[in-house]
Amino acid sequence: MRPVRKVVLPSDLEGIRNGRLPARVLREITPRGRLHHLAANAWEAMRAAALADGIRPFRATSLGDTYRPLSQQTALFLARYTLNPIEGRPTVVWEGKTYYLLPRVAQAARPGTSNHGWGLAIDIWGASGARLEWLEEHALSFGFSWEFRSGAEPWHLRYFRGDRVPVKVKKWTQSK
Repeated sequence: MRPVRKVVLPSDLEGIRNGRLPARVLREITPRGRLHHLAANAWEAMRAAALADGIRPFRATSLGDTYRPLSQQTALFLARYTLNPIEGRPTVVWEGKTYYLLPRVAQAARPGTSNHGWGLAIDIWGASGARLEWLEEHALSFGFSWEFRSGAEPWHLRYFRGDRVPVKVKKWTQSK
């Protein structure tokens, strides 16, 4: 079972809508993508620690698997769900309508509710084997946890610490 922690939003997101983050709260990460600046610092510290432990560098699966503006969340949702009833498929209600998950696709959050829309989530390429084992052992100490305890989406991590920066991240940022 992977650790799951409740996400606490950083205080500088107060009054800002999911998927509509201003550039001032986002930061580019290595090698690609953007995250909330606190999540970005934690990501860079975790990435450096994994590399020091001999783990191939982490990276996001794509640019769309870090911060997702609302338009991108909407496009992703509409690509994975249909209004046409599909018996036995999971459903989601969005804007008063029932959507059915298409076969052979992963679920997506309703637009405006994704942790990607806060710049706090990242989908990690190649999160399996030794890389996943390393994450399972160390992610919490960098302020990241999973969304699901089960085996679902082992690649999907989200920064949960809000303004409480983990000690390992503080040390890493001070050494820079």
